[in-house]
Amino acid sequence: MAIKIAGIMIVLLLAGFPMMVPLLLGAFYGFYDLFSGVSKMEFMIQQMLAGIRPASLIAVPMFILAADIMTRGQSANRLIDLVMKFIGHVKGGLAVSTAAACTLFGAVSGSTQATVVAVGSPLRPRMLKAGYNDSFVLALIINASDIAFLIPPSIGMIIYGVISSTSISELFIAGVGPGLLLLVCFSAYSMIYATVKGVPTEPKATWGERLAAMKMAVWPLGFPVIIVGGIYGGIFSPTEAAAACVLYALILELLVFRSLKFSDIYPIAKSTGLITAVVFILVGAGAAFSWVISFANIPQELLGAVGVDQMGPKGVLAVISIAFFIGCMFVDPIVVILVLVPIFVPVVEAVNLDPVLVGTIITLQVAIGSATPPFGCDIFTAIAVFRRPYMDVIRGIFPFTVILAFVSAALIFFPQIALFLRDLAFR
Repeated sequence: MAIKIAGIMIVLLLAGFPMMVPLLLGAFYGFYDLFSGVSKMEFMIQQMLAGIRPASLIAVPMFILAADIMTRGQSANRLIDLVMKFIGHVKGGLAVSTAAACTLFGAVSGSTQATVVAVGSPLRPRMLKAGYNDSFVLALIINASDIAFLIPPSIGMIIYGVISSTSISELFIAGVGPGLLLLVCFSAYSMIYATVKGVPTEPKATWGERLAAMKMAVWPLGFPVIIVGGIYGGIFSPTEAAAACVLYALILELLVFRSLKFSDIYPIAKSTGLITAVVFILVGAGAAFSWVISFANIPQELLGAVGVDQMGPKGVLAVISIAFFIGCMFVDPIVVILVLVPIFVPVVEAVNLDPVLVGTIITLQVAIGSATPPFGCDIFTAIAVFRRPYMDVIRGIFPFTVILAFVSAALIFFPQIALFLRDLAFR
């Protein structure tokens, strides 16, 4: 049955159908093959509804809506300007500022694609004017957006937490260490690149300009305070923190900055609704598909065939990293999480791996795959936003992929990079 399901999905993908169609039809074929004498469609719909029932999933549209409001308002630009005023003058300062801005925006959006748009749109023209090569600029923006998937809130971590029944609060705090390590590595490479290429530095901002930028960014800096402080201070659950972020974004952009009108809320909400509908259809289809493959013991057969059950913890983590990295090179990250996490859950439990560590590694690999050819979703976001050819967008990606691979290996061999803050907060 596994071969037939895989064949159906591959044929539909090659025929150009969106990913939700192969998932749904693959799941339906599984129900059709496994059961007789029952209403297969009703049973499948029950599994789909069960997949989208967890209350934690409400955080996903909330964070998407908050990020959309910020991007269309002034909050995103104020955060970017704050970073520029403090580190824009160092060697490679514009590039370092771009990576830092991706990190900061990731702390309020949780989405790599939103970060590509919010940070890349204002900073790419400035970097080109300063003398950076466009292939480097595009690669930096795409790969630095990976940090947004690790720094809380992370939509990928929410989906993983729901599927694997892992604490989302613990996942959020575990993403901070790897995210900051990526920022340091990207910043170091940017400084080396600027030095070798002879890119001139930006004028150093005065302390008056820095204080003015800090004053402008005080309100937007409330977002990470709400998310991190609220969750770990015991005030909010992750879902409640997401709702609070939406309210805070509305107050800022409508009443404080007055950058948006009430009439702007409808198109923003409509955009969020469309994205949420797609995400939840994928989650529901993935839940049904996961139930089928679990019931048919397909995960055990696949993992047994490649000998994963004979590996130690580090070997299992390496296999998980490779599987998710390759998967996201071709398919949407949410789909990969939905399909592969249930496959690996049994072996993760068998070797007593920390599910929070596994979730952090999976999130990192998903983010890397999203920025890697041939079909990483962030690549196509950059193509659409910056209107550049495919080859121009991917030309400078390789050095960043090497850095990401280094951080991935470091996370496997030194798990405390992710678990130190988690243990400090929860143990």
